[in-house]
Amino acid sequence: MATSKPQRTPEEVEDIILRKIFLVSLSDTAANSDSRIVYLEMAAAEILSEGKELRLSRDLMERVLIDRLSGSFPSADPPFEYLIGCYRRAYDEGKKIAPMKDKNLRSEMESAVKQAKKLSVNYCRIHLGNPDLFSSGNSSDSGKPNGSPLLPLIFSEVGGTLDGFGGTSSGGIQSPPGFLEEFFRDGDFDSLDSILKGLYEDLRLGVLKVSALGNFQQPLRALMYLVSFPAGAKSLVSHPWWIPKGVYLTGRAIEVTSVLGPFFHVSALPDHNTIYKSQPDVGCRILLGLKLLKSIATLTANGADWLLARFRYVQQCFSEASTRRQNDLLSSFTTIKTVMNNLYDGLSEVLLVLLKNQDTRQNVLEFFAEVINKNSSRAHIQVDPMSCASSGMFVNLSAVMLRLCEPFLDANLTKKDKIDPKYVFNGDRLDLRGLTALHASSEEVAEWTNKTSQGQRDGENRLLQSQEATSSGSNAFGPSITNTSSGEKTKYTFICECFFMTARVLNLGMLKAFSDFKNLVQEISRYEETLTTLKAMQQQTPSPPMQLEITGLEKEIELLSQEKLCYEAQILRDGTLIQCAVSFYRLMVVWLVGMVGGFKMPLPATCPEEFACMPEHFVEDAMELLIFASRIPKVLDGVLLDDFMNFIIMFMASPNYIRNPYLRAKMVGVLNCWMPRKSELGGSSATASLFEGHQLSLEYLVRNLLKLYVDIEFTGSHTQFYDKFNIRYNIAELLEYLWQVPSHRNAWRRIAKEEEKGVYLNFLNFLINDSIYLLDESLNKILELKELEAEMANTAEWERRPAQERQERTRLFHSQENIIRIDMKLANKDVTMLAFTSEQITAPFLLAEMVERVASMLNYFLLQLVGPQRKSLSLKDPEKYEFRPKQLLRQIVQIYVHLARGDTENIFPAAISKDGRSYNDQSLLQLFTAAADVLRRIGEDGRIIQEFAELGAKAKVAASEAMGTEAVLGEIPDEFLDPIQYTLMKDPVILPSSRITIDRPVIQRHLLSDSTDPFNRSHLTGDMLIPNTELKARIEEFIRSQEMKRLGEGLSTQSSKETIQTTDGQMLID
Repeated sequence: MATSKPQRTPEEVEDIILRKIFLVSLSDTAANSDSRIVYLEMAAAEILSEGKELRLSRDLMERVLIDRLSGSFPSADPPFEYLIGCYRRAYDEGKKIAPMKDKNLRSEMESAVKQAKKLSVNYCRIHLGNPDLFSSGNSSDSGKPNGSPLLPLIFSEVGGTLDGFGGTSSGGIQSPPGFLEEFFRDGDFDSLDSILKGLYEDLRLGVLKVSALGNFQQPLRALMYLVSFPAGAKSLVSHPWWIPKGVYLTGRAIEVTSVLGPFFHVSALPDHNTIYKSQPDVGCRILLGLKLLKSIATLTANGADWLLARFRYVQQCFSEASTRRQNDLLSSFTTIKTVMNNLYDGLSEVLLVLLKNQDTRQNVLEFFAEVINKNSSRAHIQVDPMSCASSGMFVNLSAVMLRLCEPFLDANLTKKDKIDPKYVFNGDRLDLRGLTALHASSEEVAEWTNKTSQGQRDGENRLLQSQEATSSGSNAFGPSITNTSSGEKTKYTFICECFFMTARVLNLGMLKAFSDFKNLVQEISRYEETLTTLKAMQQQTPSPPMQLEITGLEKEIELLSQEKLCYEAQILRDGTLIQCAVSFYRLMVVWLVGMVGGFKMPLPATCPEEFACMPEHFVEDAMELLIFASRIPKVLDGVLLDDFMNFIIMFMASPNYIRNPYLRAKMVGVLNCWMPRKSELGGSSATASLFEGHQLSLEYLVRNLLKLYVDIEFTGSHTQFYDKFNIRYNIAELLEYLWQVPSHRNAWRRIAKEEEKGVYLNFLNFLINDSIYLLDESLNKILELKELEAEMANTAEWERRPAQERQERTRLFHSQENIIRIDMKLANKDVTMLAFTSEQITAPFLLAEMVERVASMLNYFLLQLVGPQRKSLSLKDPEKYEFRPKQLLRQIVQIYVHLARGDTENIFPAAISKDGRSYNDQSLLQLFTAAADVLRRIGEDGRIIQEFAELGAKAKVAASEAMGTEAVLGEIPDEFLDPIQYTLMKDPVILPSSRITIDRPVIQRHLLSDSTDPFNRSHLTGDMLIPNTELKARIEEFIRSQEMKRLGEGLSTQSSKETIQTTDGQMLID
């Protein structure tokens, strides 16, 4: 019969387990059985001297662990690896203990294992906090590691991730289950702080020059993991590089040296600061050469490696994009979009954890404010890449801030009342007071700021109580506290601070990126036009230098195209990001409208101070975003645009609310993008309702467009003369569309009747001015172009000219082509609008102050199109220049006929005949006849031709009558002549300032374009004119007397003739 195995005592079991965990022995024989086991001879001697058995126990555990760590054992693991091994072995022993049937023994052993794990963690903290405390004599511990040994454990805990090229990055030591959580959760902050700060520095360095396609996701997940522990969050915001300090601190320095800066730097967008470029480069400009490679290699230890990595990836991703398959590009776009959204989500999670913690929230807001304030110069047209953070950082920050705003961007915008406009003036984090305001001047802003500060001192306590009451229970982050100018504390909710910070970040980030992208596209377009010109010149006169210039330009276009694809990959292809930005600006416009009483018209006569002092870029950014988003297919699908439509209609013609005319013109740009016939929002029905079924639109849209058309004449800019044409072109396109909508056409006719002497007359005047200038400029340029064509066609003479002169003349030729094309496009639009409006609205054209100007314009156009010089305007390819003479002639004749139909007083033929520049008695009928012949050849309606011919006949009769009238009046006294036109005045008025008498129609025509006295430039309006009744009576008397005198002379002559005939007859008879 076999003997039973003797039962071990609990002390023996504990000894066995602890020896396995700590790999130590108190006897020499046990150590010889396993090379990993260390014989603690000194500890054994001390235990024996104390009269204890040579067994490991919980009482001896820490003592034995210290001896093991303090000793020098050549074959043993270094302290950190050893302690990690202890924890892992303790975990394994714990799993073996679990099946024990003896509950008491199991409980005792579990307690021992738990204590072993705790000791391993505690001494791991001690070792990492004081690396020199436990020295090891083996060679493997002689060199210092490149980073914290905890980092590989954290990476193993957060899991592997995709690297930049689709593979997985893994490897390194695995963290024992539960070790890291116990390490960071149970330790006191003082023991963990230095360890955590070292980890954050390692993570920062790990992503310092990593692009969107580098391995940034492991460090990001590690960061997310660390801040999930209270100690980790506290240590992060107390890190000396959380917000770097220094007198010369710049935005770029924050991006590079702060803990979070390098994470925000990860981007696909180009960074033109070569020192801080990321790797691998996502197809950006390769401004590399051997010299540059060597110079940057001196700045970083692995400089050449990361620059060469960019070369390789550019070739793989966006190089030679023009020849790449579309599917390849789409795949690259998808990859970049995915990894960038992973970055946005990770950073958002990190910041949300910190914001929800009362102890760290203020530090996050201070970080945001510092980044914004130090990068305020990013709003400038030219951005210094050495002092400002990269576009990539600010686009990333824009995406993260929009994610933080999501809780208060609900469909009903229920939390908009928590946004306090006084933050602009009293908040001490952001520097908002120096920004250009919507309407107020800087002095007015300062005055209002002082006034609100005084009021705040009077009622501070009541305001605090009110804000606390409104924010309780509904604000996830609680109130933030900032200083007022009075030195007291004002509580602003997180929603309020986040709103204003997001608005600033978007202005410096996403909207700036949109602007950069637009400039990039324009630059590519200019280069392509130049390339076309150079190639044409090279074909005519080949030269090696020009071929080099062509080759260099082609390379530059390729590099710029790569940059364009980078923007497209990160921003344009991310429809969700753009839609979130649109939601934010919807909140912006609704909040702004709340200051003026809501969406209703008309606006209050006086602009509220709060609205007037809001930063101008709040509205400008909203309009820029809408224009940009409207040009990307399907981005605005399902987005509510009604609030934007209301806002635009309310403010685009309200200079008393928004002073900047260019900003109001951008609102027209938005509407122009939304026109159903042009829109890409998913079909005309998506936007037709905004124009055709929208209450404010039906009532005010045409009126405000006409008003803005007039207002844009004077913008205050040195380029206002040229700017107005492009702006008015957009307005004209909208008006042309609205004319096709019956409800808007009726509103238009009503406005023309109500404002016949007001805004509509001004609109008509500027429309005629522009038409005359643009068409005249275009026709003159055509003549110049034909001269250049003749020069170039004379091959023999052309070849004798110097090469440089030929190049200059060729460039001038192509420049003239562009000017003609643009001017003709604008002129066509203006003439078209004159044609369709004059069909139903004729009265304003026939007013005394307008009719002669209209007739003069039409006469001039007719003379150019069918007069003796018409053949000089012939072009080989007129459509290339948008020069359509047949269409222009048809429209000009239609305007003639439309006005003749509405001319109930028969004043239009006389106005036609008065234009001495275009007509004389002999040429009048010839021009009308020539025009009628052309119209017949091009198939114009016969009724139009007939009416036009009849009008010409009436004009000829009127010309004859006018000549008879001039003969009757004879020599007119100077005091009866208008001082400007030198024609007989019919309704003389006195100018109040200069006291000069002038004919009313003449001065009224002047006032349509210029509200000043033409003789001394003082302010003048129509209602200030003083009728000169005495002079008018004298003029009328002069006319009567001349007529009577002429009549008397006629009778006397007739009587004389009759007498002579009788006498003669009598003499003959005699």
